[in-house]
Amino acid sequence: MTSTPRRVRPATAPARVERPWRAVVRSYGFRLGVVLAVALAAAAGILTYGNPAAPGSSGFWVIVGSRLASVGTILVVAFCQGVATVVFHAVTNNRILTPSILGFDALYRVVQTGLVFLFGAGSLAATDGLPKIALQSLLMVGFASLLYGWLFTGTRANLHLLLLVGVVLGMGFGALSTFMQRLLTPSEFDILSARLFGNISASDASYLPWGALVCVVVGVVLWRRRHVLDVVSLGRETATSLGVRHQREVMLALFLVAVLVSVSTSLVGPMTFFGFVVAMLTYQVVGTSRHTRTLPMVVAVAVATLLLAYFVLRHVFYAAGLVSVIIELGGGLVFLVYLLRKGLR
Repeated sequence: MTSTPRRVRPATAPARVERPWRAVVRSYGFRLGVVLAVALAAAAGILTYGNPAAPGSSGFWVIVGSRLASVGTILVVAFCQGVATVVFHAVTNNRILTPSILGFDALYRVVQTGLVFLFGAGSLAATDGLPKIALQSLLMVGFASLLYGWLFTGTRANLHLLLLVGVVLGMGFGALSTFMQRLLTPSEFDILSARLFGNISASDASYLPWGALVCVVVGVVLWRRRHVLDVVSLGRETATSLGVRHQREVMLALFLVAVLVSVSTSLVGPMTFFGFVVAMLTYQVVGTSRHTRTLPMVVAVAVATLLLAYFVLRHVFYAAGLVSVIIELGGGLVFLVYLLRKGLR
């Protein structure tokens, strides 16, 4: 008898051993630390670079104190824009959309243009103050609440209908503000134009404590519901089957998004694409949709991006007022490239 030959197993390739430093670089904590380090370096540069007074003198600290308002404004705006965009992406399950699609920027332009059109250019300076900021924020949040309540009751509970109505209302507000701007005098239009572009340097430090308080309250609420947002981002059917009241959670999330966007817009003006840019960067850095990681990272990325852009434009190109313009230009280009790449796939 001839014995059957024994089957020889193919040699397996040895497992690839990852070097320890690569594992550290790929870790979430390391990446978050790097982003925070960049943010701290940019903040220190804004506060101290180009200070004509001697370090440690009273004049030095006076100048540092005057620059703290810009840094505080950047922190509030970055938090509002970054967190609002990530939460908006979760409830809409679409990373192309931004909160500005609901017409907040257009509503802000209508309010500012209407003041000049009805009461003259002096009304902008006469009405400046915390009551005006609070009224603008309440108007935007009230507008969003009415829109959500109307479109999310009964058989009209359709998120796509909400977005469509938001786009149409934004176009209507834009057309109304453009019509009023055509009837203004050149001097009034020039004064109004300065208010319609986001300007960090023109922010008032007295508004920051209230804006920071809103950010803390909204941030705590969203952080405690971060796991619910993970389920909501899976879609209505999946979230409902897992025991989550999808309609209520979406309403609450959109309301908090409206609060954050209204605070940011009232402080510095419209910033349409900034949230989209920092959200896209966050998704690339984190590599996951879990809000336990995306929410802290998007705040760090937004703060680092805005601080670095402000430092470069203020101290290198001496054009601090163009920060929002450059960010919106770059953000619009990134949005178009992302949209085209998605369309080609």
